[in-house]
Amino acid sequence: MSQFRLHIDIPVGATEDEAIEIAEYIMERIKGEIGVTTIEGVDQINYRLGHDEDRQKSNYLMKTEEGHVTKKKCRINLTFHD
Repeated sequence: MSQFRLHIDIPVGATEDEAIEIAEYIMERIKGEIGVTTIEGVDQINYRLGHDEDRQKSNYLMKTEEGHVTKKKCRINLTFHD
């Protein structure tokens, strides 16, 4: 089923370390705002840290044991409570 999606593009730094630190801070703030509560109709929030010159859509927040970035998105799972 086709859906609308919210895409947010936030520049977070020129160096990988700085970008990771800022991205993690932003996502922790978002997690803190929604906590374990939910947004009705939303089961999960997927996110990744990318780079303008990386056309493979790598996620710089997730790396293999060898230090290579992956394409897997990070996820915040939500469960709706009445």
